Order: sequence, then structure tokens, then C-alpha cells
Amino acid sequence: MPDEDQHLLVMKGAPERILDRCTSILLNGEIVDMPADSEQRVKFEAAYLELGGMGERVLGFCHSFLDAKEYPKGYAFDNENVNFPLEGLTFVGLMAMIDPPRANVPEAVAKCKSAGIKVIMVTGDHPITAAAIAKNVGIISDGSNTVDDIAKDMGIPVEEVDPSKVNAAVVHGSKLKEMTAEDLDALLSNHEEIVFARTSPQQKLIIVEAFQRSGQIVAVTGDGVNDSPALKKADIGIAMGIAGSDVSKEAADMILLDDNFASIVTGVEEGRLIFDNLKKSIAYTLTSNIPEISPFLFFIVLSIPLPLGTVTILFIDLGTDLWPAISLPTRRLNLTSC
Repeated sequence: MPDEDQHLLVMKGAPERILDRCTSILLNGEIVDMPADSEQRVKFEAAYLELGGMGERVLGFCHSFLDAKEYPKGYAFDNENVNFPLEGLTFVGLMAMIDPPRANVPEAVAKCKSAGIKVIMVTGDHPITAAAIAKNVGIISDGSNTVDDIAKDMGIPVEEVDPSKVNAAVVHGSKLKEMTAEDLDALLSNHEEIVFARTSPQQKLIIVEAFQRSGQIVAVTGDGVNDSPALKKADIGIAMGIAGSDVSKEAADMILLDDNFASIVTGVEEGRLIFDNLKKSIAYTLTSNIPEISPFLFFIVLSIPLPLGTVTILFIDLGTDLWPAISLPTRRLNLTSC
């Protein structure tokens, strides 16, 4: 720090937003001007695309030395009513972090797809990072291309690619903000694999409402306070038991104790198994008991003699009906057969 009496303002966040606030860059310990068309901005874009394409989360950093006379020691900084500069900062650099998904997530996503469950990714990450992670875990299948992939392969602008011709879509939060309800409904119906990136908590709620308008049963996962509206609105709100906030847990219908997406799939599998076995048990009970009850009804209504006595029917129930009825509830089921 050039002067001990100077305050150092430090900021971190989404790299593109950090860069927009900067007019200079730190190179080899020296602060150099960075105009809008500078070579450093081109290098920034290239590095950002490379790191994001590997599925790494990228943060940008900048700083500024505040004037000691205008911001002396003991100055009362106010984060609510900002009384310090947020523009004209010095870009310091990028930092990439990798938060790999758990090893069993790709298998869980594949199970969901085979069972007819549509997995949608809603994240605050950059679209490039979000798309790379989605492809890594199978939310975007191998062979599925987004408009960006097609534009890159064909060497044409993204605007010239027909969105209806692709199966996968990566939607930026700013674009989602401009969509009407009809546009969003069309997007959800025309694409099987969708990733929403750089979204806000309010947009997560809008996405949930759009799926419900189309008649879908929606389950939402979340861990933050801002996720609470979407968790409450969803048909099934699932909060994280370890990383989740108390507010999100209160708004949710279910709490995931191990914060593992694969556990949700296991729960769905067990639920479908119970429901399927219950239907079979009821069907078996009806088909076995109706023939036994019918002679008694004919006896009462038409005075036809009973072909079977009460004791005989009891022996039939104990000898033939009991064991199959016990075996049905314990039957295992493949998730894909539901």
C-alpha cells in the first residue's frame, strides 16, 4: 500500500461484472490503463472462456486505493447507502476453483431421465461454466448441442441458429428477464435439456411457476434463504440438511440429510416401489375376494345354495391367498419400469 493512511477497497465477484467496473489493470506490480478495446480485455475473455469451459468456477478480483483526505482513518463506510467508489477500479486477476460433482451424480441423473424425470439446472454460474458442468453430469447428454455449440461448429453468429432445431438450451438470466410467460413456456416445451445460468432467486420462482403452468409436478432443491419462495411454491421443496439455512428448511417439504442429489433419486425409487406394490396388492386382494363373496351374494339375492362353506373359504384364504399377498409388498422394482 503506497500510504499507511489509505484504505484499500477490494472487490470480488462475477469476472465480467468486475471487469466492467475497472478502468485499469495491475501488471507486474504497476497499474496500467485498460481502455475498452485493449489487448488485456481480449486476453481476459480468452482466459475466462478456457477456464469456464473446463467446468471451473471463476472469480474476478479488483481493488482501489482510496484517497486519504476524502476517506480518512475512522471513516464510516456504509454498505446500504454506498458512500465509496464502485467504478474506476483496478483489475487484479482471475481465480478458478473446481467444485467437482459427486461421483454418483451422473448415474443418478441418468436414472432420472430413464424414469421420465426432467432434470433442470438453475445456477448463478456463468453460462459457459454451467454448460460444462451440465455436460459432465449428464444433464446435457452427449451428442446434444446448444445454439452456442452449433454456431461455433458452423462458424456463424449465434443469432443465425434456429433455437427450435436444438434439443438443449443454456439460458442466461438477463435473457430470461426479457422473456414473456409465453416465451418461457415455449422454451420449456421445445427443449428437453435446459440449463439456466446467472439467475436470481426470483427467476428460480418464475421457472417453477412456468413448469407448473404446463401441468408438471415440480421438485426444487435449495439451501439459501433466497431459495425459500421457490421451495415453498414447488410441489415438493427439498432443502439441504447440512448446508441449508433454517429458513429454507422451514419452507421445504423435505430435508435431505446428506445433501446428495443421488439420495433424491433413491427416495423416488422407493416411493414408486411402494406405490406400485400397493396397487398390485389391492388388485390381488380384489381379484381373490370377489369370487369368494359372489356365492354369498347369489345366496342372499337368488337363494342359490352355497357351493362353499365359511370354513372352506377360510382354508382357501389361509392356504392359497396369504402367501402371495405377503410376497407382493416385498417385491423389488426397477425405477425404469415405473
